[in-house]
Amino acid sequence: MRNDKNAHTNYKKLGHTLLIRAVCLTIFAVASVLLFRMLSFGKFADTIVAMIEHIFSMDHQKAWLLYRKIIPQNIEFIIGIIIILFMLILFAGLLKSYIKYFDEVVSGIDHITKEDVKKVTLSPELEFIEQKLNCVIQTLALREKEAQQAEQQKNELVVYLAHDIRTPLTSVIGYLNLLEEKPNMPSEMKEMYIHIAIEKATRLESLVEEFFEIMRYNFQALPLHVKPIDLQCMIVQLADELYPLQQKYSKHIINKVAKGTVVYGDADKLARAFNNILKNAVTYGVEQSVISIEAEETPEKTIIRFKNQGEIPKEKINAIFDKFYRLDNARNSYTGGAGLGLAIAKDIITLHTGEIWADSKEGQVIFTIELPKP
Repeated sequence: MRNDKNAHTNYKKLGHTLLIRAVCLTIFAVASVLLFRMLSFGKFADTIVAMIEHIFSMDHQKAWLLYRKIIPQNIEFIIGIIIILFMLILFAGLLKSYIKYFDEVVSGIDHITKEDVKKVTLSPELEFIEQKLNCVIQTLALREKEAQQAEQQKNELVVYLAHDIRTPLTSVIGYLNLLEEKPNMPSEMKEMYIHIAIEKATRLESLVEEFFEIMRYNFQALPLHVKPIDLQCMIVQLADELYPLQQKYSKHIINKVAKGTVVYGDADKLARAFNNILKNAVTYGVEQSVISIEAEETPEKTIIRFKNQGEIPKEKINAIFDKFYRLDNARNSYTGGAGLGLAIAKDIITLHTGEIWADSKEGQVIFTIELPKP
């Protein structure tokens, strides 16, 4: 409702300009009709009679009778013709004004497609459209800049990952060659080599999965299949899937979501978003800590909170949802991910017209998600 009111207000200047033109032309038309009516008698009538006498070679009496037969008896018809002419002039003038404004707007839109255009200038009456077009120019420029930065980050990350893949791959090949060349080596050494090879192969699998994650990131165009979802059941399933990771990082997920709590959305996409948040908490939270999930419902929305022990610097709290951003700038080559997990989670929540944000205080990180109800 607020936007409609503002739009109505924005049109006032244009409406006032066109109204003033219409009123001026109407006043001129009325004045012309009154003037014609006044001049149809007296000296004006004498002048017309004299013209009739001269043109048709009539005497004064016949010319006067002809004048009275044509003008006074048809005065209403003549005035009607004059009014129609002025109405046509009024319509043509307003139409010309509209065409002029439309041409300006179309020209402004055409200018937006030009890379070197920084600002569009229109008539004062179209100031609100000028502001909107300039806002579009700024938005497009910002999106282009963000896209270029994301593409650059993506390319850099692909190069880093390609480099990182060589290390575990070389190790796996090296240890497997040792095992093949020395089949009679001591069992303790053989177990150690096998363990290292498995560890490096697992890391290699993780890096390959990150490649796939980068390439399949653009999922926003996929349709949403919205339906009611049992949130508690979903969290139970996600916690079970992450059990090996919990064991690896000595974490424990506690599901505090009450039975019967419902969220509305695409189950697969929301599961992916929640899984990315939980995986982030398990991987980067404080060791031997607990990760809890809580939820509350209001008539308008469902609020979900993921809490874990840890800390994110205030200057970086908003950047953690950026594509390819990783909190560890030093790039831990073993645990560093592609930096897409939280960005994907945010995009999925935004796709559901929801909101997501993070808070970090007193040694605790809280991810809050709000999902609207239909």
